[in-house]
Amino acid sequence: MAESSLTARKTRRRSKEHDPPLMSSSMSSLSEEIQCSVCLGVFTDPVTTPCGHNFCKICLNKCWDNSQTCSCPNCNETFKQRPDLKINTTLRELVDHCKTKSPEKKPEVLCDICEERKLKALKSCLVCQSSYCETHLEPHLRVTRLKKHKLMDPVSNLEDYICQKHEKTLDLFCRDDQTCVCSICSVKDHRNHNTVPIEEESQEKKTELMKIQKDVQLMIQNRIKKIQDIKHSAEVRKRNTDKEKAVRVELFTDLIRSIERHQTELLEMMEEQQKAAEKQEQELIEELEQEITELKMRNTELEQLSHTEDHLHLLQIHSSLCSPRNTRNWPEISMKTHESLETLRRALTQLKDTIDEKLTLTVSTELKWMQQYAVDVTLDPDTAQPKLILSDDGKQVRHGDIRQKLPDKPERFDPCACVLGKEGFSSGRFYFEVQVKGKTEWDLGVARESINRKGKITVGPSDGYWTVALRNGDEYKACAGPSVSLSLKEKPQRVGVFVDCEEGMVSFYDVESSSHIYSFTAQSFTEKLYPYFNPCTNDGGKNSNPLIITPVSYNK
Repeated sequence: MAESSLTARKTRRRSKEHDPPLMSSSMSSLSEEIQCSVCLGVFTDPVTTPCGHNFCKICLNKCWDNSQTCSCPNCNETFKQRPDLKINTTLRELVDHCKTKSPEKKPEVLCDICEERKLKALKSCLVCQSSYCETHLEPHLRVTRLKKHKLMDPVSNLEDYICQKHEKTLDLFCRDDQTCVCSICSVKDHRNHNTVPIEEESQEKKTELMKIQKDVQLMIQNRIKKIQDIKHSAEVRKRNTDKEKAVRVELFTDLIRSIERHQTELLEMMEEQQKAAEKQEQELIEELEQEITELKMRNTELEQLSHTEDHLHLLQIHSSLCSPRNTRNWPEISMKTHESLETLRRALTQLKDTIDEKLTLTVSTELKWMQQYAVDVTLDPDTAQPKLILSDDGKQVRHGDIRQKLPDKPERFDPCACVLGKEGFSSGRFYFEVQVKGKTEWDLGVARESINRKGKITVGPSDGYWTVALRNGDEYKACAGPSVSLSLKEKPQRVGVFVDCEEGMVSFYDVESSSHIYSFTAQSFTEKLYPYFNPCTNDGGKNSNPLIITPVSYNK
């Protein structure tokens, strides 16, 4: 009976290597992790709720369509507004992967001995190459010779467990060739190879798969957590942005109102002064015309007297004709007109000072808002050019004349005198302040992780650098590629650097005067950004002062 069964199975043998199915249940527990708690099936278009639970998109929508409130079917957390459900692509890819890797459901194996109505097999015997129901299995449990046979859970492909060459059970595993072998193979074709019982190798593979399974489950949890963090970050950023917009709108609205008020007052004053000047001009013209009339009369009188023969009358009125008339001092009139112009100039200057004061207040408020994102920056000695000298606390850097013997690491700048901060930032906002007092040259800003650090370096946004610089003691520029010259009212002693990764902005401020220096806007950051420092060369002691990362002193 066993021989005929073996012959029948040989005709169904597949042309392939005969390794046992070691992964038949490797994905079982993982499959439970990717099942929807509503339909109890594997996820279809999985979506994640704000509370972090996963469901089929159709299942969750049906639950919410049939309810007056939107709550999580798992933890019952209620949401004020119906969440906008997006496909969890990471989880969907994992589900698809599990579907391709999970073994198909095994067909039912029937007893090879039953003749009329075949019953379901309980075990398969690798020696007899037959499957037995509970009744026909009984001899294998009772007869001593049959007890030695190797039984296993019923399978329909028993021929796959038999060595095609020696017709023996594949009960050993060759670790050198990574294949299953029989006892004869182990002493002939696989002599001196590392062979172990197939059960032992299977157990090791199961242990290995369990570790992989835990790693996959951890990946699922990490990605779900990442999604939650991203959503939370987006909500916080939106709240902060809305708040920031409101503050800025209020500040600029107040500034505009102040400018309009002063403009109105100035125009009214100019109009009043124009009217006063026109009135004064008319009065002066009338007075001048009156004086001209009087002078003409006097001139006629003098003309007549110059030819008179009445000597007595001439002598009697001579003194009155020679005495000065009470006329206006015309140069004094011109001075008053000049004073009116000066008044207008002072008013204009006052308006300009008011506007500057308002702008300074706006920048100061903006700077104070940015300082809440202050981070603790420490210099990374592994990136420092060999001539740079760093303080023990990693907060100061200056240029020395002697090249130090340091390992030539890929991350180290050479020969440019640069150094980066230890920590990089790939999202959110961050701010730090650097003292530049007493220096004649320096570079400050941020740089992306993949920048070129060897040989000659070009500094600009297209090269991964967003910096401002000082040269020759008083020449400030933004390294925008090409560089932009900066006109600063005061020489900065401490520079603040603010970065908004989401908005693509890098801004620089003179902290002590609360004035804006320069901003790079509409940038695209695809990598981590690191604080960037270049104290420049020592220049014979003229530029020996260090760049100092200072604690943030919040503006009041």
